[in-house]
Amino acid sequence: MSTTVRLGIVGIGNMGNGHAQNILQGKIPRMELGAVCDTDPEKLKRCPKTPGFATHHEMLKSGLIDAIMVATPHYDHTVIGIDAIAAGVHTLIEKPLSVHKADCQKLIAAYEKRTRKDLVFAEMFNQRTDPRYRKLRELLRSGELGEIRRVNWIITDWYRTETYYASGGWRATWAGEGGGVLMNQCPHQLDLMQWLFGLPKKVRAHCQFGKWHDIEVEDACTAYLEYANGATGVFITTTGEAPGTNRLEVACDRGRVVVEGDGLQWIRTTEKVSDHLRTSKQAFNCPDRWEVKVPTNGWGGQHNEVLQNFADAILDGKELIGPAPEGIGGVELGNAMLMSTLWDRTVELPLDAAAVAAEYQKLIAKSRHKAKPAAKAGGDDFASSFKGMK
Repeated sequence: MSTTVRLGIVGIGNMGNGHAQNILQGKIPRMELGAVCDTDPEKLKRCPKTPGFATHHEMLKSGLIDAIMVATPHYDHTVIGIDAIAAGVHTLIEKPLSVHKADCQKLIAAYEKRTRKDLVFAEMFNQRTDPRYRKLRELLRSGELGEIRRVNWIITDWYRTETYYASGGWRATWAGEGGGVLMNQCPHQLDLMQWLFGLPKKVRAHCQFGKWHDIEVEDACTAYLEYANGATGVFITTTGEAPGTNRLEVACDRGRVVVEGDGLQWIRTTEKVSDHLRTSKQAFNCPDRWEVKVPTNGWGGQHNEVLQNFADAILDGKELIGPAPEGIGGVELGNAMLMSTLWDRTVELPLDAAAVAAEYQKLIAKSRHKAKPAAKAGGDDFASSFKGMK
């Protein structure tokens, strides 16, 4: 029985190369870099001692890998993922799972029909390793917070420059990337929204396309959400604001929780708000409350923890942090925000996957930047991209 997972990475861009270097530096116990794959020969030189391939088909047939990570432009996630599953290779997809709901369904269907029943199928939900969100989910699921009444997330610290968008011909195009801030940066928060609170029943959103940058896709979005229990939500994001904010506020029947900065604060009411507002004999009285500083202990293992968990799931059968089929939830939520804007109306979930796919085909057909040449970006530290998450 194997004691090591040989991982092949498809796409040696910013994310793929970052993962590759962490593995080569021995940061992921029981995982080694078996092969890399990229259509650009220059990118293969980033891992000069690792066998390189021009196509994922060649790598899948090489016998050099036990598992594959797909870190390519988003539309390719579906095709490569389906091929890897069909080949019986354990599969890890970078975010998002796919561009739209219909492609997610195709990928999930391939997994459900797999012939290898022990196949591990995961997604890079690295923000699920953050102790703040883990603790919030624990409090929600335990019933400690009571019923959710309102959710507000302002996530505007995904700042990006024109140089960033010019750094790859596929970026910020309908034909290449499939979207902007909702498709590239916010899949983290869109996944956490559905992981923590479930999917809403209705969405009314206002996306703005190329508001701050010379791009055709959305670089700003404000969305209003309605949940089945009557709770409401507001989700605000952009890549054009600095300094930005990352503040998640959850109003519940037992007070208010705020996740901001390095902590999680709970203003806990000593009785249910729903009981107090109905029974209090005073007109302006509020429930008594305690300020609770919930310990969260750091930021979690992030990408490396997910990679380690992927290896542990393959070798030991450990439960996954991010089962890939769950990725459809965040994709559908982002699709709903985009479709609400394009159709200029409130949309109801679940979405009609075929209608969403047809809308994407229209966007691709009129994409202005299909042949946009890539510009050379400066020598920035890619890790600084994630400063806003902390």
